[in-house]
Amino acid sequence: MFDDKFHRAVESGLVERLRAKDEAAFLELVRLHHEGLLRVAGTFVRTRSAAEEVVQDTWRAFLEGLDRFEQRSSLKTFLYRVLANQARTRAVKDQRTTPMSELDGDDDSPLADRFGTAGNWLVPPTAWNAETADALLERKEAMTALREAMERLPERQRVVVQMRDVDGLPAEEVCELLGVTEVHQRVLLHRARTALRVELEAHFRSL
Repeated sequence: MFDDKFHRAVESGLVERLRAKDEAAFLELVRLHHEGLLRVAGTFVRTRSAAEEVVQDTWRAFLEGLDRFEQRSSLKTFLYRVLANQARTRAVKDQRTTPMSELDGDDDSPLADRFGTAGNWLVPPTAWNAETADALLERKEAMTALREAMERLPERQRVVVQMRDVDGLPAEEVCELLGVTEVHQRVLLHRARTALRVELEAHFRSL
Protein backbone atom coordinates (compact mmCIF):
# COMPACT_ATOMS: atom_id res chain seq x y z
CA MET A 1 0.00 0.00 0.00
CA PHE A 2 2.80 2.41 0.91
CA ASP A 3 4.59 1.58 -2.35
CA ASP A 4 1.42 2.31 -4.34
CA LYS A 5 0.93 5.65 -2.62
CA PHE A 6 4.59 6.53 -3.11
CA HIS A 7 4.43 5.61 -6.79
CA ARG A 8 1.29 7.67 -7.34
CA ALA A 9 2.88 10.64 -5.58
CA VAL A 10 6.03 10.37 -7.73
CA GLU A 11 4.00 10.04 -10.91
CA SER A 12 1.78 12.97 -9.92
CA GLY A 13 4.89 15.07 -9.49
CA LEU A 14 6.16 13.97 -12.89
CA VAL A 15 2.85 14.88 -14.54
CA GLU A 16 3.02 18.34 -12.99
CA ARG A 17 6.58 18.79 -14.25
CA LEU A 18 5.52 17.72 -17.74
CA ARG A 19 2.57 20.11 -17.69
CA ALA A 20 4.98 22.86 -16.65
CA LYS A 21 7.04 22.03 -19.77
CA ASP A 22 10.00 20.69 -17.80
CA GLU A 23 12.32 19.54 -20.57
CA ALA A 24 14.39 17.28 -18.29
CA ALA A 25 11.26 15.38 -17.23
CA PHE A 26 10.20 14.89 -20.84
CA LEU A 27 13.67 13.72 -21.95
CA GLU A 28 13.72 11.16 -19.13
CA LEU A 29 10.33 9.84 -20.22
CA VAL A 30 11.58 9.57 -23.80
CA ARG A 31 14.69 7.72 -22.66
CA LEU A 32 12.61 5.19 -20.74
CA HIS A 33 9.93 4.47 -23.34
CA HIS A 34 11.02 5.47 -26.84
CA GLU A 35 12.41 2.08 -27.91
CA GLY A 36 9.43 0.23 -26.47
CA LEU A 37 7.07 2.50 -28.36
CA LEU A 38 8.98 1.84 -31.58
CA ARG A 39 8.59 -1.90 -31.15
CA VAL A 40 4.85 -1.63 -30.69
CA ALA A 41 4.44 0.81 -33.57
CA GLY A 42 6.31 -1.65 -35.79
CA THR A 43 3.49 -4.17 -35.44
CA PHE A 44 1.04 -1.78 -37.10
CA VAL A 45 3.06 -0.16 -39.91
CA ARG A 46 5.24 -1.43 -42.72
CA THR A 47 8.63 0.20 -42.21
CA ARG A 48 10.98 1.42 -39.49
CA SER A 49 10.66 4.97 -40.81
CA ALA A 50 6.87 4.77 -40.56
CA ALA A 51 7.15 3.47 -37.00
CA GLU A 52 9.42 6.37 -36.11
CA GLU A 53 6.88 8.80 -37.54
CA VAL A 54 4.14 7.14 -35.48
CA VAL A 55 6.22 7.50 -32.32
CA GLN A 56 6.97 11.16 -33.06
CA ASP A 57 3.25 11.73 -33.55
CA THR A 58 2.65 9.87 -30.30
CA TRP A 59 4.94 12.14 -28.30
CA ARG A 60 3.26 15.20 -29.82
CA ALA A 61 -0.25 13.89 -29.10
CA PHE A 62 0.82 12.81 -25.61
CA LEU A 63 1.96 16.32 -24.71
CA GLU A 64 -1.10 17.91 -26.29
CA GLY A 65 -3.40 15.57 -24.36
CA LEU A 66 -1.60 15.73 -21.03
CA ASP A 67 -3.99 18.32 -19.58
CA ARG A 68 -6.84 15.85 -20.13
CA PHE A 69 -4.99 13.04 -18.32
CA GLU A 70 -6.96 12.41 -15.11
CA GLN A 71 -4.49 9.87 -13.65
CA ARG A 72 -7.09 7.13 -13.44
CA SER A 73 -4.51 4.88 -15.11
CA SER A 74 -0.73 5.04 -14.98
CA LEU A 75 1.14 7.57 -17.09
CA LYS A 76 2.76 4.68 -18.94
CA THR A 77 -0.62 3.21 -19.83
CA PHE A 78 -1.82 6.59 -21.04
CA LEU A 79 1.29 6.91 -23.22
CA TYR A 80 0.84 3.48 -24.78
CA ARG A 81 -2.85 4.15 -25.36
CA VAL A 82 -1.93 7.28 -27.30
CA LEU A 83 0.55 5.21 -29.31
CA ALA A 84 -2.04 2.55 -30.13
CA ASN A 85 -4.46 5.20 -31.39
CA GLN A 86 -1.78 6.88 -33.51
CA ALA A 87 -0.54 3.56 -34.90
CA ARG A 88 -4.01 2.33 -35.84
CA THR A 89 -4.75 5.62 -37.58
CA ARG A 90 -1.51 5.36 -39.55
CA ALA A 91 -2.16 1.70 -40.41
CA VAL A 92 -5.57 2.57 -41.87
CA LYS A 93 -4.00 5.42 -43.80
CA ASP A 94 -1.38 3.07 -45.22
CA GLN A 95 -4.08 0.47 -45.91
CA ARG A 96 -2.22 -2.11 -43.90
CA THR A 97 -3.68 -3.77 -40.84
CA THR A 98 -2.16 -6.79 -39.15
CA PRO A 99 -4.31 -7.70 -36.13
CA MET A 100 -2.18 -8.71 -33.20
CA SER A 101 -4.67 -11.45 -32.44
CA GLU A 102 -3.65 -13.39 -35.54
CA LEU A 103 -1.11 -15.98 -34.46
CA ASP A 104 -0.44 -17.39 -37.94
CA GLY A 105 3.26 -17.45 -38.57
CA ASP A 106 4.46 -17.95 -35.01
CA ASP A 107 4.39 -21.70 -35.52
CA ASP A 108 7.10 -21.34 -38.18
CA SER A 109 9.54 -20.79 -35.33
CA PRO A 110 11.95 -23.68 -34.58
CA LEU A 111 10.45 -23.61 -31.08
CA ALA A 112 6.94 -24.37 -32.33
CA ASP A 113 7.31 -28.11 -31.66
CA ARG A 114 7.77 -27.36 -27.95
CA PHE A 115 4.09 -26.35 -27.64
CA GLY A 116 0.68 -27.96 -27.87
CA THR A 117 -2.35 -26.31 -29.44
CA ALA A 118 -3.28 -24.73 -26.09
CA GLY A 119 0.16 -23.15 -25.74
CA ASN A 120 1.33 -25.75 -23.21
CA TRP A 121 4.88 -27.13 -23.18
CA LEU A 122 5.44 -30.41 -25.00
CA VAL A 123 9.21 -30.24 -24.50
CA PRO A 124 10.03 -28.10 -21.43
CA PRO A 125 13.34 -26.22 -21.40
CA THR A 126 16.17 -27.48 -19.25
CA ALA A 127 15.72 -26.40 -15.65
CA TRP A 128 18.05 -23.73 -14.30
CA ASN A 129 19.42 -23.56 -10.80
CA ALA A 130 18.00 -20.32 -9.35
CA GLU A 131 21.31 -19.19 -7.91
CA THR A 132 23.14 -19.96 -11.13
CA ALA A 133 20.57 -18.06 -13.19
CA ASP A 134 20.85 -15.05 -10.91
CA ALA A 135 24.62 -15.17 -11.17
CA LEU A 136 24.51 -15.39 -14.95
CA LEU A 137 22.09 -12.51 -15.30
CA GLU A 138 24.46 -10.32 -13.34
CA ARG A 139 27.14 -10.82 -15.95
CA LYS A 140 27.43 -8.46 -18.87
CA GLU A 141 27.45 -11.22 -21.48
CA ALA A 142 24.12 -12.51 -20.15
CA MET A 143 22.43 -9.18 -20.70
CA THR A 144 23.99 -8.85 -24.16
CA ALA A 145 22.78 -12.35 -25.07
CA LEU A 146 19.31 -11.54 -23.76
CA ARG A 147 19.04 -8.36 -25.85
CA GLU A 148 20.20 -10.20 -28.96
CA ALA A 149 17.75 -13.03 -28.30
CA MET A 150 14.88 -10.53 -27.96
CA GLU A 151 15.76 -9.08 -31.36
CA ARG A 152 15.39 -12.54 -32.92
CA LEU A 153 11.88 -13.11 -31.53
CA PRO A 154 8.90 -12.92 -33.89
CA GLU A 155 7.58 -9.36 -33.83
CA ARG A 156 4.40 -10.04 -31.88
CA GLN A 157 6.20 -12.07 -29.23
CA ARG A 158 8.85 -9.38 -28.89
CA VAL A 159 6.25 -6.65 -28.41
CA VAL A 160 4.34 -8.56 -25.76
CA VAL A 161 7.44 -9.50 -23.76
CA GLN A 162 8.68 -5.91 -24.11
CA MET A 163 5.45 -4.49 -22.75
CA ARG A 164 4.99 -7.08 -19.98
CA ASP A 165 8.52 -7.80 -18.77
CA VAL A 166 10.47 -4.67 -19.75
CA ASP A 167 7.88 -1.90 -19.56
CA GLY A 168 5.96 -3.61 -16.76
CA LEU A 169 2.43 -3.20 -18.10
CA PRO A 170 -0.28 -5.44 -16.59
CA ALA A 171 -1.70 -8.20 -18.76
CA GLU A 172 -5.14 -6.61 -19.07
CA GLU A 173 -3.64 -3.33 -20.29
CA VAL A 174 -1.50 -5.12 -22.88
CA CYS A 175 -4.60 -6.94 -24.17
CA GLU A 176 -6.50 -3.65 -24.42
CA LEU A 177 -3.69 -1.74 -26.11
CA LEU A 178 -2.81 -4.43 -28.66
CA GLY A 179 -6.29 -5.76 -29.29
CA VAL A 180 -5.54 -9.34 -28.28
CA THR A 181 -7.49 -11.74 -26.12
CA GLU A 182 -6.19 -12.73 -22.72
CA VAL A 183 -5.43 -16.23 -24.05
CA HIS A 184 -3.47 -14.94 -27.05
CA GLN A 185 -1.51 -12.55 -24.86
CA ARG A 186 -0.64 -15.37 -22.47
CA VAL A 187 0.44 -17.70 -25.29
CA LEU A 188 2.61 -15.02 -26.93
CA LEU A 189 4.26 -14.15 -23.63
CA HIS A 190 4.78 -17.80 -22.72
CA ARG A 191 6.41 -18.55 -26.07
CA ALA A 192 8.60 -15.46 -25.93
CA ARG A 193 9.85 -16.21 -22.42
CA THR A 194 10.54 -19.82 -23.31
CA ALA A 195 12.39 -18.86 -26.50
CA LEU A 196 14.56 -16.42 -24.53
CA ARG A 197 15.31 -19.02 -21.90
CA VAL A 198 16.23 -21.66 -24.49
CA GLU A 199 18.57 -19.24 -26.28
CA LEU A 200 20.28 -18.30 -23.04
CA GLU A 201 20.68 -21.95 -22.11
CA ALA A 202 22.36 -22.63 -25.48
CA HIS A 203 24.53 -19.52 -25.15
CA PHE A 204 25.94 -20.45 -21.77
CA ARG A 205 26.40 -24.13 -22.63
CA SER A 206 28.66 -22.96 -25.46
CA LEU A 207 30.91 -20.90 -23.16
